[in-house]
Amino acid sequence: MDDSEIIRLFTERDERALAEAQDKYYRYCMAIAVNILGDREEAEDCVNEALHTAWQLIPPNAPYCLATYLGRLTKNSAVNVLKMRLTQKRGGGEAELALEELVDCAAKGSVEEQFDRRELEELINQFLGKLTKTNRKMFMLRYWYCYSVREIALRLGTSENTVSVTLNRTRKKLKELLKKRGYNV
Repeated sequence: MDDSEIIRLFTERDERALAEAQDKYYRYCMAIAVNILGDREEAEDCVNEALHTAWQLIPPNAPYCLATYLGRLTKNSAVNVLKMRLTQKRGGGEAELALEELVDCAAKGSVEEQFDRRELEELINQFLGKLTKTNRKMFMLRYWYCYSVREIALRLGTSENTVSVTLNRTRKKLKELLKKRGYNV
């Protein structure tokens, strides 16, 4: 079933929408949550929460891209679980490290709050669109899917040093762009 049909089912409050969305996007959402949390059980809870949230938000929202919408809901849920974990116990995992790396590029407030601003989203999308395909993949694997530098290097067939240097340079360019556009960084 295509996304427009699934969204129509959500809009009509037809419970088949949940089953269809889960059938189509469960693995995708699980990959996001597992990469952030490193725990399948917690990841499953996040995916279920994301589907429940989609049920609550559609309508009135009608997402342009259902995969991205469910991915973002899953990521937000996983980040919330991660924050709860961090308040209970300070530690360093890949997701925490990835988010900390981006904090330097974002304006005041949390990374999630900044990314929710439409203007900032458009600016970042334009920025990503100008990157080479490989650099964009590295950026997305690190900051959307929360892969480790090592996993990115293995996936892209390059060295960890190349990935680290590329990500560092990309963050610097993003930070410069944000400063240029008036964001406090």
